[in-house]
Amino acid sequence: MEFDLEYNSDRSHLIIPEYGRHIQKLIDYCVKIEDDAERDKMAKAIIDVMGNLQPHLRDVPDFKHKLWDQLFIISDFKLNVTPPFGKITKEVFDEKPEPLAYPKSATKYKFYGTNIQTMIDTALTWEEGEQREALYFAIANHMKKCYLNWNNDTVDDAVIYKHLMDLSNGKIDLEPLHEELAESRNLLRKRKTNTKQQHQKNKKYNYSKK
Repeated sequence: MEFDLEYNSDRSHLIIPEYGRHIQKLIDYCVKIEDDAERDKMAKAIIDVMGNLQPHLRDVPDFKHKLWDQLFIISDFKLNVTPPFGKITKEVFDEKPEPLAYPKSATKYKFYGTNIQTMIDTALTWEEGEQREALYFAIANHMKKCYLNWNNDTVDDAVIYKHLMDLSNGKIDLEPLHEELAESRNLLRKRKTNTKQQHQKNKKYNYSKK
């Protein structure tokens, strides 16, 4: 008695392992079907099976489109059927994405975040007057709050003024005005209050789910 054993080492490479060996064999068989109508009918049936194997993708936009793309990928783009969506080609699939440019807005004061530079640049476009000066101090107070989030210790206003001066390329100098920013303890207290309120809110929400 002889057994026709098939070893994994002798099998073809699984292109998308999530669908398993049987789906790949069905697609290989579908590629060889000569009748166009019969081949198209089987391709649609395979798509239905693939959808059942990946139920978590049903909420993904263009769910069917993704399945058809995967069908052509598994067939090594040899399947000759007309999908309801555009047919993906091997050239498009092999095309490498353009490299992402390194952010040019990087600053040595990373603890202020990336948006602070946008705020400063916008403030500099305002007309000179009380409103622009008030915006400068609002930005400075926000920077002080960010600094305290990074370092729980107190910070001197002169440090914030110097950082603001650096980030604005010397265009915003608040130190000669001799105005004091919000006290560190008030900013820290406000942050702790917000954290406590959020914790209570999350606790109440989790309790309501039980």
